[in-house]
Amino acid sequence: MAVDVLLGLQWGDEGKGKIVDVLSAGYDLIARFQGGPNAGHTLEFDGKKFVLNTIPSGIFFDNTMNLIGNGVVIDPITLKKEIDKLKAAGHDLLAKKNLVIAKKAHLILPTHQLLDAASEKKMGEGKIGSTLKGIGPTYMDKTGRNGLRIGDITLPDFKERYQKLADKHTSMLTALYGHVDDFSEREAAFFEAVELIKQFPLVDSEHYVNGYLKEGKKVLAEGAQGTMLDIDFGSYPFVTSSNTTTAGACTGLGIAPNKIGEVIGIFKAYCTRVGGGPFPTELNNETGEELRRIGHEFGATTGRPRRTGWIDLPALKYAIMLNGVTQLVMTKADVLSGFEKIYACTQYDYLGEKIDYMPYDICAVEAIPILKEIDGWHEDITGITKVAEIPAKLKSYIAFLEKELGVPVKYLSVGPDRVQTLVLY
Repeated sequence: MAVDVLLGLQWGDEGKGKIVDVLSAGYDLIARFQGGPNAGHTLEFDGKKFVLNTIPSGIFFDNTMNLIGNGVVIDPITLKKEIDKLKAAGHDLLAKKNLVIAKKAHLILPTHQLLDAASEKKMGEGKIGSTLKGIGPTYMDKTGRNGLRIGDITLPDFKERYQKLADKHTSMLTALYGHVDDFSEREAAFFEAVELIKQFPLVDSEHYVNGYLKEGKKVLAEGAQGTMLDIDFGSYPFVTSSNTTTAGACTGLGIAPNKIGEVIGIFKAYCTRVGGGPFPTELNNETGEELRRIGHEFGATTGRPRRTGWIDLPALKYAIMLNGVTQLVMTKADVLSGFEKIYACTQYDYLGEKIDYMPYDICAVEAIPILKEIDGWHEDITGITKVAEIPAKLKSYIAFLEKELGVPVKYLSVGPDRVQTLVLY
């Protein structure tokens, strides 16, 4: 058996959580492999809406196990809030026993969040657009070999280890920024949440996942953020702090590259971005505002309004290449219903030359989009349940994308609910 991977191909917010939820019943294990509580995976079904930040999106299926992998950074406070909210909604994860946590996943401390906020404030107009969740500083401690991991919470000297790292952070804050905000309440909440986490099975994720494969069971690796936010291949420095690509699934779960099976890439029928950084197809006009309004484009975690624009094919081709995508999912096609004309960026005007690929730098050097006009459709597609009901012009748009991208669109999302998903082949 192989591990299938599901990830985003744009700047995040493509609808990964919904599609994982749709597919989860067909898998034995859903394994989140990177990122932290800066993710916001929104799931809707049975008239209810859930937002998951750290917990994998297969959690609502009793027969599907869920793993928070070693590549994830975990804020115990946020994780406890998720667990408590799910319990209040009738999903007691301790009772269901379908969530396990990797011992090698790193912990986000309250002082990591102070460092994040102070750094972003210091950068002023040049800020990255961080969610201020402490993600970057935690990954910095991980690569700097200073971090604390989930497995450490079971050690008798955990509080001493915690204090040593927290003291380092407060010294840095004092030296670099001149003050340290009071974090005593968050610290108390941190240790309270750690006690809850101890009640869940803590596992060696590399052995856990490979054990599933040896038994012939089906595993789906769930990514967060999007390919264009990858620390190595995204629009650096306006990126996240982890590898959001298929390669990140290998290091974030402990699986070999030859164990990767299908790679399911998700993209919106248009494009959005949260935070700072380049966005070649951005629409700073009434059309962009209309896309935001119709698509409810506000961050699931932060509530921040998302920047909106037309679909970017050079960026999508780049993401497909990096990830080895074998099948595509197009989401939010319903948002484009009613537009007389829609547009797709097929090339960039880059330093006076027309190119159809993602260049080294689109931050300091502007990539001007060259747009192709496409006929829109007016039909409301949110209620369709059969492929035959898809409007002809939407079918043409899908066929155009498949030809340009060289990968079939297998799934089409026509609304936020679990049932508003069509299998095209």
